[in-house]
Formats: sequence, structure tokens, C-alpha cells
Amino acid sequence: MTVDPELVIRPDAEDLAFSVASRFLTAIVDRQSTGDIAHVVLTGGRVAAAVYRAAAESPAREQVAWKRVEFWWGDERFLLDGDPERNETQARDAFLSKLDVDPARVHPMPADTGQGAEAAAAAYAEELAAAGSPTFDVLMLGVGPDGHVASLFPGYPQLGVTDKAAVAVHDSPKPPPTRVSLTLPQLNRAREVWFVVAGEDKAEAVAKALGEQDVPAALPKGRNRTLWLLDEAAASKLG
Repeated sequence: MTVDPELVIRPDAEDLAFSVASRFLTAIVDRQSTGDIAHVVLTGGRVAAAVYRAAAESPAREQVAWKRVEFWWGDERFLLDGDPERNETQARDAFLSKLDVDPARVHPMPADTGQGAEAAAAAYAEELAAAGSPTFDVLMLGVGPDGHVASLFPGYPQLGVTDKAAVAVHDSPKPPPTRVSLTLPQLNRAREVWFVVAGEDKAEAVAKALGEQDVPAALPKGRNRTLWLLDEAAASKLG
């Protein structure tokens, strides 16, 4: 089941980051209160990094049993391990390195070791399958000015892939050109999908997505909740 998207608009990017961090920590605690392992999907970008820093610095982080959280990624830049442009590196530096996580529960997408992006995507799909093809509790996504989400770009064939959990992406319009991304059916396995978006340069894409126009950001839907967390600039073109 999917429901209509909900909007939360904060004054600026900094306020947005603190708000999302608070929601993120609360969502994990709520899931763990049932005795379950929480599965979360991380994203990349400036706003995401600010969210991770705010979560790592929040006193509320002490309420989370971090060893009982499984961390996944929605997409990754296919670069060498430790490259500062990798979403994994960003999340480790701002967030994971500051918490008592279980390394076995941290599932980065493979780095470029010469095996090729197709092999990396297949390996990530196998890792998801080995974990029981989990239903994600919270899946965070950014949105590009062109309306892309994860590394699913407008007009690219990966948008139509339904028989794989992860795919390689080549010739990305946004550097670096080679990436690995979860597919749309995999994104739609989440109980809650959170779009976290700041900046006036994203406003047109946000308006198109919420208007159900033909952009990738209009497609991911949470099973229980689809939440758009915006700053005023990103929301500036909504009716």
C-alpha cells in the first residue's frame, strides 16, 4: 500500500538537517522498540552529510542500539575505496565512525577494484538477497535538479529495470560517469521513503515530482509513508 506524499518544510538547509536527523533517530528507536533490527538506506550529498553530522552529535543518538541497525546505500559512485566522493566515505566520516556500529551490518556498495560496475551491482544484489531481501524501514533519497534519484536518471534504461535489485550506470550526466544504483522496485521496498531536498536549484524538480510529472523522483513510494522534507528554497515552486 502507498499513501499520498506528506510535506514538511523548514526555513533553511541547516534547520532541515537537524529536523531530519531527529526524525531519523526517532524512527530507528521506534523500530527497535518492537524488538526488530532496523534497516536504513543512506544517501549522499551536502544535505545528507549535514543530516549525518547532526545525528552523530545529537544526545538522542544514545537511545539507539547502533549494533542493531543494518546500513545500506541507495546508490554509489564507482570509485576507489576511500575516495572522498563516495557516498560511503561521506557517511563514515560524518556519522558511522562516531557510533558503535556492527561492521558486519554496514553494507557499502563495492568500490572500484577493477571488477567492473556490472559485477559490483550483481554483488550488491547478492548481498541483499543473502540478508533476506529486507524491507527497509527508512530510505533516504536526494533529488537532482534534473529530477534524478539515487543514480536513476531521466531517460536512462536503468529506470525500467524490474528484474534486478541493483544496476550499473554508465555515462552519467553528473560526474563521475560510472555508478551503481538500486533499481526502482528495490527503492519501493521501503516502508518509508524520505526525500531530503534543499536549495532553489532543486525547486523545479520537486514541483515536477510532486505534480506526478515524468521525472524519476515521482516514482519511489513508501509502502507506509512517502515524506518530502524540504527547505523553503526547494519548496519555492510548489503551488
